[in-house]
Amino acid sequence: MSAPRYDVIGIGNAIVDVLARADDDFLVKHGMAKGSMSLIDEARAEAIYAAMGPATEISGGSAANTIAGVASFGGTAAFIGTVKNDILGRVFTHDIHAAGVNFTTPPFKKGPSTARSYILVTPDGERTMNTYLGAAQLLSAAQISKKEIEDAEVTYLEGYLWDPQNAKEAFLKAAKIAHQAKRTVALTLSDAFCVDRYRDEFHKLVKNGTVDLLFANESELKSLYQTAEFDTALAALCQDARFAVVTRSEKGALVVTKDRTEAVDAFPVAKVVDTTGAGDLFAAGFLYGFARGLPHVTSAKLGALAAAEVISHLGARPERKLAELAREKKLLP
Repeated sequence: MSAPRYDVIGIGNAIVDVLARADDDFLVKHGMAKGSMSLIDEARAEAIYAAMGPATEISGGSAANTIAGVASFGGTAAFIGTVKNDILGRVFTHDIHAAGVNFTTPPFKKGPSTARSYILVTPDGERTMNTYLGAAQLLSAAQISKKEIEDAEVTYLEGYLWDPQNAKEAFLKAAKIAHQAKRTVALTLSDAFCVDRYRDEFHKLVKNGTVDLLFANESELKSLYQTAEFDTALAALCQDARFAVVTRSEKGALVVTKDRTEAVDAFPVAKVVDTTGAGDLFAAGFLYGFARGLPHVTSAKLGALAAAEVISHLGARPERKLAELAREKKLLP
């Protein structure tokens, strides 16, 4: 197999984030579980948009955010996801191209509109997401390019893909192609509520080797193993996973292999403005380092740096070039 063209290719929901500030009372009034991601229909989407305050539109989507982060580190990156040829679809396409990501999935001319996620950011920086999948849920195995998957050192998948059946099939097709090409398959669990929906299936993906590298935060990991005790969940993960990274917010992160568990500190942040994209950007830094053959601890430090950058401002994409920031912190030459 030839050298990879891409460090990372991401497959996920192509979404435009619509962000607004809100207080906890707003969430209660509108029946939202704080910190969750809920799938909504178009009618609910319109009702939330009408009720929420002034909004900012920023291209998002979990895996797309990660891939934009990889590119910001100077990595070669590609993305597969589906949009409609509408205003938000063109916004998404423009933004991901501007980030330096190869994105060639043709837009749909008919059918549901481009996906959008209404994200309410509370004063503590926590985000509560209400996602209308729209055209994103039309992603299927037909959009998976065998050559592009073979051309990537890492194929990165988001747990949210497990909601629509056709996206699940795309996920499994991509993983099979990647493994046949002797490449790495990575998965982020995405959301504890997502894990609640598909716990057994995610567990099977980890145990049977479909996933080589797992990303999870504390709440997702505890949900996966149905325990309130982090140490219990971590011990189970050590038994099941070949390789995993567990993020712990201000407590940093753990890099878990069969042989050892290594801790990495979080980077300090003067003020947490918006936690949207923290896990996505952590994955970006780690995957960039992993794909470039850097030590796991160095990769995790790059992830922690990227997460710190993104939570210091509104939106889930970096505002600074992460490569420059990493050089300033002596993490990259």
